[in-house]
Amino acid sequence: MRLVWLVLLGARTPAVLQSARGYRGAVPANPDELSPEPDTTPVPANALAAALKDTISVGVAMVPLGVAFGLLVIESGLSWWWAPLFSTFIYAGSLEFLAIGLVVAATSLASIALSTVLVNFRHVFYALSFPLHAVRGPLAKTYSMYALTDEAYALAHHIPAAERTTARIVWMQVLCQTYWVSGGVAGALLGRALPQVPQGMWFALTALFTVLALDAFRQNRDLTSPMLAIGSALVALLVARDEMLVVGMLLFLAALTVRFALRRARGERVARA
Repeated sequence: MRLVWLVLLGARTPAVLQSARGYRGAVPANPDELSPEPDTTPVPANALAAALKDTISVGVAMVPLGVAFGLLVIESGLSWWWAPLFSTFIYAGSLEFLAIGLVVAATSLASIALSTVLVNFRHVFYALSFPLHAVRGPLAKTYSMYALTDEAYALAHHIPAAERTTARIVWMQVLCQTYWVSGGVAGALLGRALPQVPQGMWFALTALFTVLALDAFRQNRDLTSPMLAIGSALVALLVARDEMLVVGMLLFLAALTVRFALRRARGERVARA
């Protein structure tokens, strides 16, 4: 079941290309369109205070999800320190949930690497329009690139262009990661303290990908992509159960590529007619 939703996550990419203003938007034809409408709301002069104001609503959502992630780490039989380890070195929510299962199953490094690329490929589009030019200094730029997540991308474009300073952007990303890491650590420590970890925490991963898939469909009401995703998952289950994740993703990627080529060829024929 988790694979079906994971493969469905690939359907988000077309939606990413369509809107720069949505929470999961990406690159429009004109980068200037990324600048939001002028914001007359008073902003605190202190960069940390401003970043806290920018991120507090996101933090309210990230901390509970991080707690669920930490509990899932314990339920999977891993030590508590895997939670901050994942959140520090991977720092990609959906991939971290997936990584738990990959580590527990002793998945090969090649499969983990391929899964990482396919799950987080949307970040390529984020990087093209993220206001990295506003971040000064090699250390700050390096961290800003490392900490580029869905939330950071959306929040950065919510900040008025004239107020996108190095300190504000970096503090915004630091706070987002702090919310996530602290939630994961709290969940892992809670899982250790409880006499019995609540059963069914794996459903958090299914729920996460369900929400992402529904969000993608709401932005791009195209039934073809979900059907291709489900078909790819079923074929992978039948022909390569042990490598279902990788095979399913590759089949879905191939199906999307073929569909794109067919649509492009059809458009060229119509243009010549």
